[in-house]
Amino acid sequence: MRADHEQVCRLLKTARGQIDGILKMVEEDRYCLDVSAQLMATQSILKKTNGLVLRAHMDGCVRQAVADGNPEKKLDELTALLDKLL
Repeated sequence: MRADHEQVCRLLKTARGQIDGILKMVEEDRYCLDVSAQLMATQSILKKTNGLVLRAHMDGCVRQAVADGNPEKKLDELTALLDKLL
């Protein structure tokens, strides 16, 4: 992976900490909207992290495949991923 490992790890650890906190909130039967707010915050961090990883893939792996004159496989992988996202 060509993404900034430190940044990706930091974001994932933050998300993990938030999930631990959400589990505790559920166990404590906290207010539903408070739990939902924390879930959305965690989703936001994961979305940002995924964006960093995908951007690094585009800037590294896909760019290299294009430079090598063989982009089809990487473009097919991206198309399959977009099909999952959309």
